[in-house]
Amino acid sequence: MREDIRELVAVSSRILAANHQGDLIWGHSSMRDPDGRGVWIKEAEYGMEEVTADRVHLVSPDGNVESGAGTRHNEYPIHTEIMLARPDVGAVVHTHAPHAVALAASGQSLRPVSHAANLFVPPDVPRFTKTADLIMTRPLGREVAAALGDRNALFLVNHGIVTVGPDIKSATVTALLLERACEQQMRTNAFGGWPTWSDADESAAKRDHIYNARAISAVWDYLVRTVESR
Repeated sequence: MREDIRELVAVSSRILAANHQGDLIWGHSSMRDPDGRGVWIKEAEYGMEEVTADRVHLVSPDGNVESGAGTRHNEYPIHTEIMLARPDVGAVVHTHAPHAVALAASGQSLRPVSHAANLFVPPDVPRFTKTADLIMTRPLGREVAAALGDRNALFLVNHGIVTVGPDIKSATVTALLLERACEQQMRTNAFGGWPTWSDADESAAKRDHIYNARAISAVWDYLVRTVESR
């Protein structure tokens, strides 16, 4: 079981890197430890494209490395505190997705101008604005979890994004779709005029038609194939 978890976190990391969400050595995905000891997350000081199973370790809610080696990330409380607040969450992703960072910093709301955005809105994607600095303490991690609430994504304004899901597949695909949605909105805005977008009823229908559990799993399988073929 432990080896399977470590490999899944490593694959998630490489998928995120391959889809332009790497930021040098920063950014991370995690999975809940099935025995309740904390989260399995990549070691610090490696790029996400470099992550292999042996570079994934277990970090407790207090920040102790309980299994594995290497330096832990300072921002582990994003992961551990969300897991503690959300029993339904099995995996967390935090990256500095560039278009999502830009859109959140602009103050614009994400609009469902594309398929991808319908996974998130309406209502608006929540925003964490207390600090744009690193989330390095448990109290700050709890505030991030509170800002996320019961949603699947959060803008850390002037910092990055957080996405969650019941498993690593959904949390990872959600991160990619949020960045894609933000990029599409920026492209739309570049044309000027009066953008159009789906109304609430159509957004809800598209969310079910396009981003159901089977589709998310199939997208993950596709992403794994593309990473493994490189």
